[in-house]
Order: sequence, then structure tokens, then C-alpha cells
Amino acid sequence: MDSFNRWIWSMAAVFVVLVATTGAEVIDLRWVVASDYTLWTSSLAQRVITINDMFPGPLINATTNDVVKVNVFNKLDEPVLFTWNGIQQRLNSWQDGVSGTNCAIQPGTNWTYAFVVKDQIGSFSYFPSINYQKLTGGFGPIRVNNRIVINVPFPKPEAEFDLLIGDWFFSDYKVVRPGLGVSVDVPDMILMNGKAPYGYSKSISHESFNVTKGKTYRFRVSNVGTTLSFNFRIQKHKMVLVETEGSYTNQIMLDSLDVHVGQSYSVLVTADQDDSDYYIAATPKLLNTTDDSPLVAKGVLHYANSGSSVGVSPPSGPDPWDIEFSVNQARSIKWNLTAGAARPNPQGTFNVSNVTLSETIILHGSEANISGLYRYAVNNVSYLAPDTPLKLADYFVNGSGVYQLGDFPIQSVKETASFGVSVVGATHKGWHEIVFQNDLLSMDSWHLDGYGFYVVGFGDGEWTIGSRSTYNLYDPVVRSTVQVYPKGWTAVYVFLDNPGMWNLRSQHLKNWYLGEELYVRVHDDDPNPAKENAPPENLLLCGMFGEPMAPSSAPEPQSGA
Repeated sequence: MDSFNRWIWSMAAVFVVLVATTGAEVIDLRWVVASDYTLWTSSLAQRVITINDMFPGPLINATTNDVVKVNVFNKLDEPVLFTWNGIQQRLNSWQDGVSGTNCAIQPGTNWTYAFVVKDQIGSFSYFPSINYQKLTGGFGPIRVNNRIVINVPFPKPEAEFDLLIGDWFFSDYKVVRPGLGVSVDVPDMILMNGKAPYGYSKSISHESFNVTKGKTYRFRVSNVGTTLSFNFRIQKHKMVLVETEGSYTNQIMLDSLDVHVGQSYSVLVTADQDDSDYYIAATPKLLNTTDDSPLVAKGVLHYANSGSSVGVSPPSGPDPWDIEFSVNQARSIKWNLTAGAARPNPQGTFNVSNVTLSETIILHGSEANISGLYRYAVNNVSYLAPDTPLKLADYFVNGSGVYQLGDFPIQSVKETASFGVSVVGATHKGWHEIVFQNDLLSMDSWHLDGYGFYVVGFGDGEWTIGSRSTYNLYDPVVRSTVQVYPKGWTAVYVFLDNPGMWNLRSQHLKNWYLGEELYVRVHDDDPNPAKENAPPENLLLCGMFGEPMAPSSAPEPQSGA
């Protein structure tokens, strides 16, 4: 038996032991990914990417340590990949679903993702990661629930609701994609779970949640948009913040909550008002709107014995231009040190109050002009995806001919903007400080696949070493996506113990698509540390290692999970 087959059998044995000893399950999903021209969101027929005829796509509902398998049948007319936003995929960047780790799933073919939600809980999302497809759908919610033996730090709610909110464009992504330029991109609408705002059209449904007076509900709120941060609130109801992207937070009472592109939160809402209907609203940040604007997302909280509908106007929120409000709220969101999460020991067992940093990486996100082309860049390098995924090149030829370690400047900005294949070699099992410096006049948000950040600080202007004096090193929240305010900085700590090739990117789709990303290669030649899994048996090859798979005659599965 060769080494690869031995690995396959060993991984199968690991899955069997994991399922047997932890009560974990194997979750088998079959997705048919297609495009549908219907009146989904407005009176205009437009292309919407569906999964099993659903928009948004189906919920992935897992529990810590479950094995998730997603067999994706691509019925689009172009390649597709899915990324699992916030799922850490221990030792397994082969399943990450971005251009640097996977060959795309070609039209007419299928491919199965397989990963373990190892030592993780929380609220997340998924979406297509290439070809600007997220602009037109393909996204959906992910829940990772606590194992039954781990206490949740709040009473079990009456029910849980997934609430995907995001900006939306009426233009087809295939029309927008080749024409991306310097113009300010203002979306046409903000949707709630794929539905237009309440009152927008009698022929288009709005989102509504049924509640019973006196009961408490958990809302898992995700910003699945491409461009806009938003402020979320429920008319006359307080919200208790309890979780964000895999971390239980200190429980704070809020009137409203800022949610930035790519972020997810859990809030508890008690139906403690008179029997009636109440607005659920989300309004964009850094943009002026009116109550009747389609850029004000409006849904309904409907009491079981309601005798009246919502009023004329949704609840007012903070000034959309009030950066100080947003920063102060962000600083108030802290880690619950006494709560357990994926493990029985408290979250506070893992802290950054006394760590030794291996390296500081400073990343400037900016606009760039390269040979007359409008681009986004990191440290003046605009990422240009090679034909061969980095992970394949790294494994088979040590990156030769695809990327070169050491080319990317990690603490300086190149004088002249240029294209590049940006890869940073990082110390395995080392603590790294990453400073995101936003040179733009707009909001940005950054995400690192495979990890959670300890969010230690926010600030205005240029970060300096002296900025460390403002850090919160006692109870910084841990999350996978962090916002960076206009002309400001955000600092995070991250312990790079998950070997692999991991995408570090702007979550703003246009920025990402036009080059604001890089990859972090976490590797150790020492044979003793835990290594990343070997390639999966169904590995797709492309680029220098072979042509993409030809369309197959694989039967189309039944719709549904």
C-alpha cells in the first residue's frame, strides 16, 4: 500500500474514531448550483445563483467535531468554488475553496468538499469565491452548535433564526465583472434573507419572523453583502449580544448593532412588548438614506396575537456617519473569559496578555493604478491569481514557477504599484501581530481563512509602535473578520498553529476581486509538529498539473440536503 492510500485509510479511521468517541455525525449534503432568472428580489427579472432551487442557500447545521461533506453539482455555465467563511478546517486548507487552494469545479461536473468543524462553535456563512459570483447569490448560513456536554452561557432560546442581510445590485454580475472601475458603487437594495424591504412591492414578499410574547429568541445575523456595513435594530426591542463568529462575548444590552461585510453575530431578543408587529431594520453606514429607500432593509417581527401592522417609519438608528459610535461599540465587544465554547475549559484559558510576538505584519489596503488599470492593492502589490493554485504548487513543486517567498513586503509599501502573487511565509506556532492599515476613504474589512483573530485595537491615522499602549490584551474578542475604519488601523494577534496555505483578504468583493488579498503559508519542516493533511483522494488538478476535468455525465441528485 503506497503512502497516499495509507493516508486515506488513516483519515477514514480518524473519522470513525471521532464519530464514535464524541457523538459527532457525518453530515452529507448534495447541492445543485444553478442560475435562475425570476422575480426574486424586485420587479426586474435578474440572474440569481441558487442552491437546490433556494436563495439564499440551505442551512449547514452542524455540531462541534461533525464531519461535513458537500457534494457540489455545478450547473452554471462557468467554474465555481465555495468558501466556508469562518470555518477553520484544522490541518486542511485543501478544502478552503478559494483560488489559491483549489482548482475550480467545472461546468457540468461535481466535486465533494469534506471537512471537520473541529473544536469550533458559532455563526458563519458560505458563498462562491470566484468570478464575482457572490454579487448574484450562492450564499447561505452555517451554524456550529455546542456539543451537549458543553454548557452554553445563556438559557436555551425558544427558537433560532438565521438572518442574512446584505446589499444587492440589480445588474448581472457578468455585466458588472468586466467593467469594474473607479466609479463609486452604490447598491440598489439591501435584502433580508433574499427578500426586498417591507412595503417595496405588493408582488414581492418581505421577511417576517413569528414570535410569542414572553419568549426569547436567538437571531444569527450575518452581513452577506459585498460593499456596505449596516446598523441592525428591532423596533422597541433590546438585543443582548452573546456570540460572534465562534466566540461567546460578554453579554451587553444593545439598541442597535453595526455589522460589517463578512461578519456574523448572535443576539438574544425577548418578545416583551405589546402584541403587535414591529420593524426589523438595517440601514447602511457611511451613506445617506431615507425611510422609504430600498437601501433600508425592512422586515417584520410578528407577535402571535398581533392585532396591528407596523407603522409608517422604521426605528431610527445612530447617525450613519458617526464613526466614533461604531468604534466605541466595537471596543465594547469583548471575550467572555468564563464561558466554555468548543471545549469545557473557559475561553479565558487562551489569552494574549503575556505572549511573545514572532513577527509584526503591516498591511496597507489601497487603490492602485497599474498600466492604466484600476486595481486594489496590499502594500502596493495587487494580487493576480496564477493558473495553478498555490496549494498545489506548494505541495508538488515547493512553489517553483508559481510563487516566490520573500517577494512580498510585510512592513513597507512598494514605491510603484505592480501585480504580484503575494505569499507570506509565517512562523508555525508563532504569535503574529497583523496591523490592517486602511488608506481608503471607505470602510474595509479583512478576513483570514483557517483562523480567528484576537482583535486588540482600533485607531485613527497611521499605526505606530506607540499605538500598542492602547491595546486591549485582557479580553479581546476572537473572530475571523474584522472591520477597518476609513483612514484608520485595526490590530490583531493570531497564533499560527494551523499549517496550510491560507487566504488573507478584503471581504469587500470589489476590493478582493481587484487584488486586495494575499496568502499566508504556515509551514514547519520539523517532522514533530502536527502537519497538514495530505491531498484528498478526489483532488482536482489544473494549471501546470493538468487540464480541468471535462464535463461528466454524473446524474443530477434530488434537490435538497
